[in-house]
Amino acid sequence: MKSVDILIVAEGTYPYVRGGVSSWIDQLIRGLSEYRFGILFLGSKKEDYSEKKYEFPKNLVYFEEYFLFDIEVKEPKSKRGDKRAFQRIESFYKSLKRNEDIKIGSFFDKDFVRKISLEDFLYSKNSWDFIQKRYEENAGDLSFLDYFWTVRSIHKPLWLLFSLAEKVDFAKVIHSPSTGYAGFLSALVSSFHKIPFILTEHGIYIRERKMDIYASKDLDIHRYLLQKSSQSEDYLKKMWISFFERIGILTYKEAKDILSLFQGAKELQVKFGADEKKCRVIPNGVDIERLKPLVKKRKKEALRVITLLGRVVPIKDIKTFIRAMRLTVNRFPDAEGWIVGPTDEDPNYFNECEMMVESMGLKENVKFLGFQKIDDILPKSGILTLTSISEGMPLVILEGFAAGLPCVATDVGSCRDLIYGALNREDMEIGKAGEVVSVADPIALSNAYIKILNDEDLWKKYQKSALRRVERFYTQDIFFKNYKEVYKEALRWRV
Repeated sequence: MKSVDILIVAEGTYPYVRGGVSSWIDQLIRGLSEYRFGILFLGSKKEDYSEKKYEFPKNLVYFEEYFLFDIEVKEPKSKRGDKRAFQRIESFYKSLKRNEDIKIGSFFDKDFVRKISLEDFLYSKNSWDFIQKRYEENAGDLSFLDYFWTVRSIHKPLWLLFSLAEKVDFAKVIHSPSTGYAGFLSALVSSFHKIPFILTEHGIYIRERKMDIYASKDLDIHRYLLQKSSQSEDYLKKMWISFFERIGILTYKEAKDILSLFQGAKELQVKFGADEKKCRVIPNGVDIERLKPLVKKRKKEALRVITLLGRVVPIKDIKTFIRAMRLTVNRFPDAEGWIVGPTDEDPNYFNECEMMVESMGLKENVKFLGFQKIDDILPKSGILTLTSISEGMPLVILEGFAAGLPCVATDVGSCRDLIYGALNREDMEIGKAGEVVSVADPIALSNAYIKILNDEDLWKKYQKSALRRVERFYTQDIFFKNYKEVYKEALRWRV
């Protein structure tokens, strides 16, 4: 096994999903060519991913992938199990319930991994006793069958993480872009092998999982399709949320550095259990020199093309954009809405969006363009828009700014900070680079589009602010400089 300087644990992102965190990972690896990087990809099931969307840079020297819900187990066989090891699990849960200040190494180590196998957890008598006892203590009114299978679904992937953590000793630094499974694995590796662990949260994982879980029509977020009463289903979803909250706290405790993209995210990390002394903000940055020529390619007047760069998935709230376009087209019949991003991640949602476009009479105005190069799209656009219900710090806004595009976005993540300015007085004095509106409000979105398209002087004012802000505060050079310092410090700590 070749050693790597930085091992990034990518959960459901690079290299199989374009944009967002994946773009950030690709940018980071290519920009810090002096380091040897590795990627350990964690996915749900193999069938959920198609081909790789990124060509690997030369300094990416290690790649392996594992699928958390494709784990094969041996034929069921009655086992007793290690009683002391299960007592350790019992103590771990009691400590979590009492909100005690615990660390992973207090309960899980390489010795624990060797004493309890996945088969022990699935089939042993001690495991049955453990689940039954927790059921009686916490969920006596719930169907035991529902509780039993949910506990198994929640815990089954952890044994893959335990086994991986024991093997992953070849990295000098481990870096996760989220808590969740990727963060927990990174925390285990750090605890087992004394490897410095850096956590960079783009969105706040637990908030996004809450939205996913409560929006899910299935029993849980991993497609175990069982029909339940609403009361039972609500309790089981709370079990999943509690699980992610608790491993999130453990991840925060194990991390050496806890990074976020903007101040609001940092404050949420502290609220969810991170030590404020470990937390700091490193914003995203974009390649200004590469994008600057796109400004000259565009026409001087504001084009009536509103472009949404993003995946066609519920969290991007494409349906609200379509509704807003119906209102905008009523005012400007020649206005167009371009939806630029992959459509294959959630085929059912994409089909619903297509039907909505047709039913609203927008087939000539709203177009799904799939994945495109932004160099071809941004010069032909008049406004960049994001209608998401959750974001971190969207790179697409910064890319749009660098290409001379004002932005209209929902008030999520750092969108308000980017568009209105929030870093310091100088940033705020630059002025607005677009408009920020409430989530899921097509009327407010449409009013913002119409306001900008109807006033060329306002469009030019917003464009000027966009260019000044990104060139002053959000360059790729600043981004790379910050992460070089983070990695240097971590590597010194390892020595």
